[in-house]
Amino acid sequence: MAKRILVLVIEDNRLVRDGLAALLDAQPDFKVVAAAEGANAGLLQLRETKPHVVLVDATLGNNDSHRLVQSVRKEAPDSKVIVMDLLPAQEDVIEFIKAGANGFIVKDATIEDFVRTIRSVAEGADVVPPALTGTLLSHIVEQAVAHSTAAVLEAVQMTKREQEITSHIAEGLSNKEIAQRLNIATYTVKSHVHNILEKLALHSRLQIAAHAHRSSAPHSIPPTAAR
Repeated sequence: MAKRILVLVIEDNRLVRDGLAALLDAQPDFKVVAAAEGANAGLLQLRETKPHVVLVDATLGNNDSHRLVQSVRKEAPDSKVIVMDLLPAQEDVIEFIKAGANGFIVKDATIEDFVRTIRSVAEGADVVPPALTGTLLSHIVEQAVAHSTAAVLEAVQMTKREQEITSHIAEGLSNKEIAQRLNIATYTVKSHVHNILEKLALHSRLQIAAHAHRSSAPHSIPPTAAR
């Protein structure tokens, strides 16, 4: 039997929290390790359960959601974070990406969409709400990596393979798809992605994509360097 995806649910609403946990636990390849109310309880469960994927309510009390995503990325860098919201605005999605979120799902999505999103993110993909994909990237390019100056980004020394993988991430390919295209192991791709994140001081593949698109602009580095 394939290894199950360990999921931690952090949601203030008890009905939603318990219902979602039960629905996900019914999936043969999922195991809900905990369902926590609020950021503090969620971080405690994070340390105890070491989940593969953390589902975070975008509207936790005291505006804790952004800080929680940052804390999850800091304390459990191997865990993926999916933010749940009813109708996420572009600005909110950008802020969560800057905090380190790997994916988003609207709360009125079907259970099939929830399951598909969790599986995709667990496998290394990034998922944003379909309604936002048309204009999201341009906003990410301008804001998501604003903490790094152009000089710092240009000074980063990336290998040819890392440049290739960065380019493929910018195309929206998953680790598995990149591995197939480059004829290398998926584990090797994951290792390169980890190195790229560390070199660029970023948190997610979405931020790598933003960097790749910004760096390929004429005023930055030559387009061939991204390939």
